[in-house]
Amino acid sequence: MKTRVRIGRLAATGFVWLALCPQAHAARSGPRRRPTQKAIRVVVAPNGRGDFTTIQEAMDHAPVEGAGRLIIEIRPGVYHERVIIPQDRPRVTLIGLGKSPADTVITYNMSAKAAGGTFFSSTVEINGTAFRAENLTFQNSYGPGSQAVALAIHSDRAVFRHCRFIGYQDTLYAATGRQYYYDCYIEGAVDFIFGNARAVFDHCVIRSNGPGYITAESRREPDGSGGYVFYRCRLTGQNTGKGVFLGRPWRSYSRVVYIDCWMGNQIRPSGWNNWNSVAKEKTAWYAEYGSTGPGANPEARVKWARKLTRHEAQHFRPQRFLRGKDNWNPITAGSDQP
Repeated sequence: MKTRVRIGRLAATGFVWLALCPQAHAARSGPRRRPTQKAIRVVVAPNGRGDFTTIQEAMDHAPVEGAGRLIIEIRPGVYHERVIIPQDRPRVTLIGLGKSPADTVITYNMSAKAAGGTFFSSTVEINGTAFRAENLTFQNSYGPGSQAVALAIHSDRAVFRHCRFIGYQDTLYAATGRQYYYDCYIEGAVDFIFGNARAVFDHCVIRSNGPGYITAESRREPDGSGGYVFYRCRLTGQNTGKGVFLGRPWRSYSRVVYIDCWMGNQIRPSGWNNWNSVAKEKTAWYAEYGSTGPGANPEARVKWARKLTRHEAQHFRPQRFLRGKDNWNPITAGSDQP
């Protein structure tokens, strides 16, 4: 059961605080009751016809304790803002209400140099667990010349469906936790998917908008749980003659796997880059299975890359790779579940 909360610009008043926080009301009227776990919905609209006009404003007035999933419905428009979801805001969902992800865009123009470092440049930063997003575009519009993150995600059991991530260098910082991306579009040129999350990109379009490297995964230990799996994705982009690498190892034990992916001719025949370190060739864990298309060239790949067998590839199917000790199933994780 979901509760739709219409709080508009009265969100800062005591009346609304009591309405949103059952535990605060109980403190005045009697013994504290066990808080319910009903999902709460609010609407963001840039024209003032929702509960809030910015996404960050909605986050700043969200209930913290005793609430179920907070579902923020975002009406179509371009939101020029930076959004931070802190660690004490678990179970947040952002949903774009347009017909496609391109209708609802969260964008900002911020380079790493201007921000004081790559990790401070993100348009949207997610720290709460069990985050979900649907039908949205996350963009950093800075372009070439600097790292500029569109989304930084530090969230376990995070799910993205039908979303777009657009940038140039360091577009998507898939940093930590288990993350699942389904039917998403990710665009960039240099290391544009990076970090050490345990992430699966399922039926996604990975578009290179310039020569460079698709991934810069950063697993530090040989038995670390991090790694990226691209499952039945399409790797597209214009062939400029300089080519695109499937990845390079940001850290020594970098792990990236492509399974049943179609690859365009922008992919270099050698496939992988060692980031100017022969030593990393002995520790990086790069593999493919079932690659097709003009960029699939198994015989020309670097010798230190792996060719998986069908049995080995089964270990990297989305449900198995992301299962964990809690048996999490990203395929069936609904967007509005508490």
